[in-house]
Amino acid sequence: MTAESAVRPPPASAAPAAPTNGQREARARAENRKRRLPLLPALIFVIVVTQLPFLATLVVSFMDWNALYPDERGFAGISNYVEVFSDASLRRSVVTTIVLTATVVLVSLVLGLGLALLLDRQFRGRGLVRTMLIAPFLVVPVAAALLWKHALLNPSYGLINGTLTWVWSLFGSDDPPQVVWLTEFPLLSVEASLIWQWTPFMMLILLAGLQSRPLDVIEAARMDGASSWQVFRYMTFPHLRRYLELGGLLGSIYVVQNFDAVFTLTSGALGTANLPYTIYQTFFNARDYGLASATGVVAVIGTIVIATFALRTVSSLFEENDR
Repeated sequence: MTAESAVRPPPASAAPAAPTNGQREARARAENRKRRLPLLPALIFVIVVTQLPFLATLVVSFMDWNALYPDERGFAGISNYVEVFSDASLRRSVVTTIVLTATVVLVSLVLGLGLALLLDRQFRGRGLVRTMLIAPFLVVPVAAALLWKHALLNPSYGLINGTLTWVWSLFGSDDPPQVVWLTEFPLLSVEASLIWQWTPFMMLILLAGLQSRPLDVIEAARMDGASSWQVFRYMTFPHLRRYLELGGLLGSIYVVQNFDAVFTLTSGALGTANLPYTIYQTFFNARDYGLASATGVVAVIGTIVIATFALRTVSSLFEENDR
């Protein structure tokens, strides 16, 4: 063996062939399956928890099913839906639901915006004030309704009538007005309790939006002579668009389903029965499962319509402001 052959490197192995387009697509599909595989249990959970119960409710809504008459169960067609829209009490509950939801969401957004603007400023004790303002949203809904019913709205020892008595006594009057709030203003009482509870939620969303503003741009606008109102109208308010839309959407979805305040404060009397309370009465008191299911389907569709209307309303406000 010569010296040249001893130091000669071994022949290089043949380079692997480049993958074809079909192989690349197969690898991409395999990688996509690997990434999506962990999402399969979540998808199954969502279908089982949300879609199957709704599908069962939809099926029952087309049945004549009353637990008081078990031998008369059968297919009813659309008669349950006809009764939902033809029954006067059900129509009133639909109107009450719309009025209650719109009032609570709009007033909560306005009050939440004002409180968010307040907490966006630097002042002593801001952390304590923020905690106190958030507290109503953390109260259990039934407990909040009981608080309003007994501690605030009670005509004998409630805080509101007690305050009226004290104010009237300052002017030397011994005959202050003692308003029976739950009887004279039932819907307003329910709205007030829900606004008190949902305003902190709106405040948190809008405060997050305020704290995400580009402060350098706002400072430059102030240096150019823009007033506080101009900064709010042309910079802050447009920036809060998506946060207002989010608050209006979530508020509409949750408030339209509210049951606790109506049940606890008025038990649905005096024109305060909304759709959830009407469904409760139909299902548990009248035992009419078919009609209750049809009302529930209408409530779901109404929730989608109200949420869409809330988003369109907020969007239209910003479009007018942009002009």
